[in-house]
Amino acid sequence: MPGENLTREEARERARLLAVDGYEVALDLRSAVGAGQEHRTFRSVTTVRFRCTEPGAATFADLLAPAVTSVTLNGRALDPAAVFDGSRIALTDLAAENVLVVDAQCAYSRTGEGLHRFEDPEDGEVYLYTQYEPADARRVFADFEQPDLKAPFALSVTAPAGWTVLGNGAQVGEPEPVAPSAATWRFAQTLPISTYITAVVAGPYHVVRDHYSRKLPDGTVLEIPLGALCRKGLARHFDADDIFTVTKQGLDFFHDNFDYPYPFGKYDQAFVPEYNLGAMENPGLVTFREEFVFRGKVTQTSYEGRANVILHEMAHMWFGDLVTMEWWDDLWLKESFADFMGTFSMVEATRFDHGWITFANRRKAWAYRADQLPSTHPVTADIHDLEEAKLNFDGITYAKGASVLKQLVAYAGRDAFLEGARRYFKRHAFGNTRLTDLLEVLEETSGRDMGAWARSWLQTAGVNSLTPLATYDAADRITELAILQEASPEHPELRPHRVAVGLYRRDAGGALVRYARTEVDVAGPRTVVAELAGAEHPELILVNDDDLTYCKVRFDEGSLATLRAHLGDLVDPLARALCWSALWNLTRDGLMPARDFLSLVERFAGAESEVGVLQMLQAWARTALVHYAAPEWREEGGRLLAEGALRELRLAEPGSGHQLAWARFVAQLASSPSDLQLLRGLLEGTAKIDGLEVDQELRWAFLAALAAQGAADEAAIGAELARDNTASGERHRVRCLASRPSAGVKEEAWQAVVASDKLSNALAEATIAGFDQPGQRELLAQYAERYFAVIEGIWRERSIEYAMAVVRGLFPMLQDDSRTLGAADAWLAEHADAPAALRRLVLEARDDLARALRAQERDAVAD
Repeated sequence: MPGENLTREEARERARLLAVDGYEVALDLRSAVGAGQEHRTFRSVTTVRFRCTEPGAATFADLLAPAVTSVTLNGRALDPAAVFDGSRIALTDLAAENVLVVDAQCAYSRTGEGLHRFEDPEDGEVYLYTQYEPADARRVFADFEQPDLKAPFALSVTAPAGWTVLGNGAQVGEPEPVAPSAATWRFAQTLPISTYITAVVAGPYHVVRDHYSRKLPDGTVLEIPLGALCRKGLARHFDADDIFTVTKQGLDFFHDNFDYPYPFGKYDQAFVPEYNLGAMENPGLVTFREEFVFRGKVTQTSYEGRANVILHEMAHMWFGDLVTMEWWDDLWLKESFADFMGTFSMVEATRFDHGWITFANRRKAWAYRADQLPSTHPVTADIHDLEEAKLNFDGITYAKGASVLKQLVAYAGRDAFLEGARRYFKRHAFGNTRLTDLLEVLEETSGRDMGAWARSWLQTAGVNSLTPLATYDAADRITELAILQEASPEHPELRPHRVAVGLYRRDAGGALVRYARTEVDVAGPRTVVAELAGAEHPELILVNDDDLTYCKVRFDEGSLATLRAHLGDLVDPLARALCWSALWNLTRDGLMPARDFLSLVERFAGAESEVGVLQMLQAWARTALVHYAAPEWREEGGRLLAEGALRELRLAEPGSGHQLAWARFVAQLASSPSDLQLLRGLLEGTAKIDGLEVDQELRWAFLAALAAQGAADEAAIGAELARDNTASGERHRVRCLASRPSAGVKEEAWQAVVASDKLSNALAEATIAGFDQPGQRELLAQYAERYFAVIEGIWRERSIEYAMAVVRGLFPMLQDDSRTLGAADAWLAEHADAPAALRRLVLEARDDLARALRAQERDAVAD
């Protein structure tokens, strides 16, 4: 559609012309239930009141809808066929004050964009929810779809009687009956917010209520009604009490530190089906993926992850909702801050006090990968249009930005950072900001030059490497310890780093412990750490001890030798996590053979105390085996890794999270007859591992492994669905069916995803996950050429969310040879005029493949 991809220049011009005074949105959702056409629509009537600085000027409103019934501007009826092109409504001859009324037929979504409709296969109930970021509110009502045209919203929804219906604002009065089986809900007008954070949730949801209150400094009491909801089919698994506990702890923390009371009234949290994201910060109505309602036993890492997301979204109530970036260039002003504050508040306010270990090991791995792709960008990006904005919800904007803020706290000080945030909220409440607005308050509170800091950390791309270099005297004491800083040729910026340097050696009991530490400001290519001169010879020098900065840690030869022999003896869990992360970066960079990394995992992962670190190690080990190991060694490497995993499963404490993590890893690696026999026995109850509860989710994990090896047929998969005839069970079934090693199965899966639009987003993702199996390289070889032939059409014909899933998920990464690399290069050369976002996805996948081939070459040399 001609105007679907809004540009930054168009948005700036519209913001120059317009100021929006308010929206009134009326939705009729009765068509969501009952028999009807395959592609259902609903009625949406929008009234927008706005001012224009240049009367007589022209602009446009945004709307993505199958049909428009009527358009009225200032009482003047406009011909819908003449003014609506499928994505924009042309508006001409504007007055100083204007009223636009649009009556449209909008489409329910099956891709998680706009108003998503889900029908539960378990009981036939229909559930609706909205997801708009960055620009899908226009799929539900006519609007000016850009973040800097904030306005109050008044919502009314007509829906089946007996449903739960929620909006951003509190419900006003009781639902008004409009028919024997329908009613209209009305909601209080919001304070000024951006279109992308408005929200509707509607359906027969299971709802739990609670309440939060707090006495404010002026003596008044802030009252916040709390709600938590999920599908009825998940109610028996819904641990709302834990969700409310974290919610209240977070509200306490942010009120203690932000000095700006939560401004949006109620605080509902809805866990919804087939959600594309982790969560979304709609004020007063946060939406989460329902996988955070745990159907079976999970490790504490899963509970920590959920708490982190709850607090991440809560931080957005201030960073993003109260104060919003002007355009998507400054997306980091909300996402980087929320990512940092999510962990910051979790560690200080909840039971998950090891959150910085997870951050160092898991979140920063995402950032390191993204920052070494050819598509890397500064934290403050140059976003030309909405398609680019969609792809910038990435590891740079989230995890690198959060890491940079962690460095900022070390650089400017905690008190200065939080006082800057307080001034920022009060100065720009309900407004829009740019980078300069935040730097201004931070300079005031810290007394530091934030401009120089921002230029290095926010306005340049790439990651630095820090390597220690020590010399010793005859008494084996340090004469000089220097830190060498390097950058890639493509991104040569050498940044200022506030780092801690730790010296470690083994004590009398063999434990590897820190005996000296200092902090130093690293600048330029070489920095001398004078404070550690004269220290006894360390066995391990750890740069960036305590994880203060964002960098790739390297080791001197002696330190690396120590880790190869004694990594499991390193006592401090954060230091150990940092070393594992550094070793993984060495492997990704082709500086350590994949088999060496796998050997370290096989020897030391079993002693890892932090289950989140263990699960990350298992994921890295599988990536190393599948993509980085030399092809001729993969079979042997897989056997060794599987044997080690099974050994650790049997040694793990019965009933522990570690045992569960090893059980899932065994399933991922299982290929030998004995491994498959064990999985089948655990499913059938003829085998047992003390303490291991094989609940429904673990049953599906075991069955998926059997199906991928051709050891479970369609009948077995169908029988498992009969045990678990739920929406979650259906997703598992679809994945298992697509994972079977059959040419016919693969073709059917390909057609279902590529040639048809009948699958929902969740089922398409499950099909893709099943299709792409590491042990089926030969079976999948024919699809490499077909992939490059179809992706441009997919991008053109499908929604961007669906297209992104296909382009990323079906890239022939398993066809890891020079021919596939050449095919990717040829496609990029022949499609120079393809949409920039599509080219970026292909370029990123191509870079991952090239990295894998380099790692394989390095691993082959180690043979």
